[in-house]
Amino acid sequence: MMESFNLRKLIIQGIFVIIGIILLIRLFFMQVMDPSYQAMAKNNVVRNIITYPSRGLIYDRNDSLLVTSEPVYDLMVIPKQTEPFDTLKLCQLLGVNIDDFYANFDKIKSTKGYSPYKPQVIFKQIPADIYTYLQEYLYQFPGFYTQVRTVRVYHTSLAGHIMGYIGEANQQQVDTSDYYHMGDYVGINGIEKSYEKTLRGEQGIKYVVVDVRNREIGKFADTELDKEAIAGSDLHLTLDMELQEYCERIMSNKKGAIVAIEPATGEILALVSSPTFDPRLLTGKFKGEAMQALSSDPEKPLFNRALSAYYPPGSIFKPIMALMALQEGLITPNYYFPCYGGYKLGSLRVKCHPHAQCYSVQTALEHSCNAYFCHIFKIFIEQNKYEKVTEGLRAWKAYLAQFSLGTDSYVDIPGSVDGYIPGPERYDRMYGKRRWKANSIISLGIGQGEIGMTPLQMAHSMAIIANRGYYYHPHVIKPLVGDKNSIYIQRHKVGIDTRHFAPVIDGMHRVVVGTKTLRGTGYLDICGKTGTAQNPHGRDHSLFAAFAPKNNPQIAVAVIIENAGWGYKVAAPIASLVIEKYINRKISGGRRGLEYKMMRLTLMYRTNPTAKLVRQLNGEKVIDEPVKEVSDDEIREQFSDGEHEDGGDEYNAAPIVVPNNDASYSQPVGPSFPITQPPPAATPIEKPTPAITTDPPPTDPPPANNNTEPH
Repeated sequence: MMESFNLRKLIIQGIFVIIGIILLIRLFFMQVMDPSYQAMAKNNVVRNIITYPSRGLIYDRNDSLLVTSEPVYDLMVIPKQTEPFDTLKLCQLLGVNIDDFYANFDKIKSTKGYSPYKPQVIFKQIPADIYTYLQEYLYQFPGFYTQVRTVRVYHTSLAGHIMGYIGEANQQQVDTSDYYHMGDYVGINGIEKSYEKTLRGEQGIKYVVVDVRNREIGKFADTELDKEAIAGSDLHLTLDMELQEYCERIMSNKKGAIVAIEPATGEILALVSSPTFDPRLLTGKFKGEAMQALSSDPEKPLFNRALSAYYPPGSIFKPIMALMALQEGLITPNYYFPCYGGYKLGSLRVKCHPHAQCYSVQTALEHSCNAYFCHIFKIFIEQNKYEKVTEGLRAWKAYLAQFSLGTDSYVDIPGSVDGYIPGPERYDRMYGKRRWKANSIISLGIGQGEIGMTPLQMAHSMAIIANRGYYYHPHVIKPLVGDKNSIYIQRHKVGIDTRHFAPVIDGMHRVVVGTKTLRGTGYLDICGKTGTAQNPHGRDHSLFAAFAPKNNPQIAVAVIIENAGWGYKVAAPIASLVIEKYINRKISGGRRGLEYKMMRLTLMYRTNPTAKLVRQLNGEKVIDEPVKEVSDDEIREQFSDGEHEDGGDEYNAAPIVVPNNDASYSQPVGPSFPITQPPPAATPIEKPTPAITTDPPPTDPPPANNNTEPH
């Protein structure tokens, strides 16, 4: 018994001896062998300094340099290492008043995560000349030192919504990231935000030894612990800056958007939201004042209408409606439907303008016949193969998803919205379940009602039609070399047979030939569609979407001009000028008069809150310019002919009377000869699989509206 007790005692004593030996060995390595602990022990003489990488450069598609970085200097302080110093002298060296100095010192103490043992930024972006002078005397101020950072320099006043800008990381970004510290710069908007990880590079760190006078006297541990910063990668824009400049110039004094895409690649050639802003103002000394002015501007120049505003597409939706009906075998290219001033169904009437009868898809598109497209919408969602109208509407919505309508467009600029394609849930809420039919929502067939598309989606749809059914996701940055997984090099196909595109494209070509404001563009071989978006708050919006040339297309364009009225009046000629400028690099002599008129056309007088700042930036004389509001009479004077478009798109805005749901279907009386019906399909027509998704969301999003505010 006693022997057993002594054995346990020896074992316990042995365990304690072994633990003591292990601790002694560990302590030896910490104090003698491991240099990292030496660094911690010498915090009073060793300072670790973050080295910030140079942010990646940005070039345009022709390799012209657009965005660079330049060094700036922050004054840092470690409060616990400061000693009594001449505050007035330091303020004089910095060129600041003493009240600002104390205010900044108090502010850093209230910052979340503040520690008197950690470096804090007390003054940011000190100019190089002040930095050079300050360095000579900084040894007199223990605890203070300077740190180099880089800020952006924009060498162009264009493409503000695409470039974006950088700013300081917020508290949430600092708390959720292992990379950012308070005071670090991060992309806030545009490609500066969406390509932040590519542009920013990797931070480095260096350890330096300082003396009692706060002067660096050498490197610590022979730089073994230092880590070099890795510069960010450069980016190449897909933008044609000459075309971008032309589009921004023609959109001055107008509110709206232009989007131009290269169909063969999905590369965005130009993207303009008007009013816009100068990206040069959102960096450097003007940033605070400029941001305040832009944010308070009632015209919202920071809002990107090209990506974030959606409008009823009007008649530019009709080519897509025709393609869906052709694919479903509901019509043939020679399908006839009579029109006698509109679409009539019981007490329902959708107005249309006087035009020749439509004996084919081509003529229906040429004349933009509302009756024709209301009819094919009705027979689409009420097909016999669908037991309920809700199934037909879901199939209609699934087709549109393949055109990236109502879904993510995957563009590489932040702020893009999905537009709005209504589903059955929307109308169940409006009318009640099983209490609505096709005639209740007939306006969807002509691009009105609850449907909404962004200008980017309009241009993308034209690119799909131009390609006869395939597309690449639209993007503004060329994929990095060797990136085989980029979504922007992957080709996609919509569920429409190639053969169905020919009659639709031919009809769009006839639209351009028959539009008087597009005369003289025959050599460009443009195919397009005009439209008018309803606007309950004022004049309707002018729309035009097109591509050119008809074969081997080089450009697809969508133009929307707010409060400009009919599509053929403003949007169509502007789009034709954009197309001509890109294809020929100049405007032909016979069309310079039209160019002059569109350049001078003013639909928006506004006080530009940043005009003075831009003049200061350019070194120009600052003057105050009188500004007035544009009146309806002045707008009418700029459209003096007062004629309506032959294509009749403006009549899409006509009121639609919705009858009782039990109204019986009766086809308007047509000619006595037999109406063409589609022949039986040679092979069974399968329901297409949408490129993105076929399932509607559990509940539909809010309805589309005509405001250009973010939703």
